[in-house]
Amino acid sequence: MKTLCFSLGLLLLAVCCCNAMPKAILHATTPGECCFKFSDRALPSELVADINKTHLSCWKKAFIVQTVRNRKICYSQSSQWALDTYNKLHNTEGSGHH
Repeated sequence: MKTLCFSLGLLLLAVCCCNAMPKAILHATTPGECCFKFSDRALPSELVADINKTHLSCWKKAFIVQTVRNRKICYSQSSQWALDTYNKLHNTEGSGHH
């Protein structure tokens, strides 16, 4: 009987640990922000401080532009201006290519 209780206890512990691990990883890598409304007006490049893609877990794929005034604006992934801006900022920084 002790062996059965010990075995069930180990099994329960293993299930809890295995169940908690993906959640911990998920919470560590989940996005801080997803986009639900999108702008369609391009910004002058001198106003763009940074641009990033939303996290893979966001329902709507988008770009988040951070302005020099620390404002964040969402652009649809199909926005050509946002795609060009993203490529311009991310392909030249640290790429080693000139």
